[in-house]
Amino acid sequence: MSLATYIGCNIELPINDVDEGSDEFFYIYGYFADELNLLNVKNHQFNTPYIYEISGNWGIEISPYMNPKRRAKSQKNLMKLFEIMDTHISNDDFFELYSCWVGEEAREREGEITLHINNFDIDQIEIPEQTLVRFVK
Repeated sequence: MSLATYIGCNIELPINDVDEGSDEFFYIYGYFADELNLLNVKNHQFNTPYIYEISGNWGIEISPYMNPKRRAKSQKNLMKLFEIMDTHISNDDFFELYSCWVGEEAREREGEITLHINNFDIDQIEIPEQTLVRFVK
């Protein structure tokens, strides 16, 4: 199984070109998910019209129980996502993030969090799988 991370937003985003050989392997594009996975996550998790899978070759999950190397990679990918979204969404807008195992997009979520993009310490937050996180700009 693979951990997929999806984002939902109120605007259409450009799709990144995929360069799988790069050390900076992060993009907005399908990697693990198919159309049914995207439809399920849209219908069961998000409140926004545009849904995308994002990838850093694994989903974003930040919890104290993770391997420290994978946690650091998730934190780095989340910060990269903030850079991307900061250029696309306007002030007072938001985007949502949800990570789950592929095939579990329609399962009931375990939690919900709201954070401001530029107002938290990346080392102090936890984003476990099956948690909807709303990031407000």
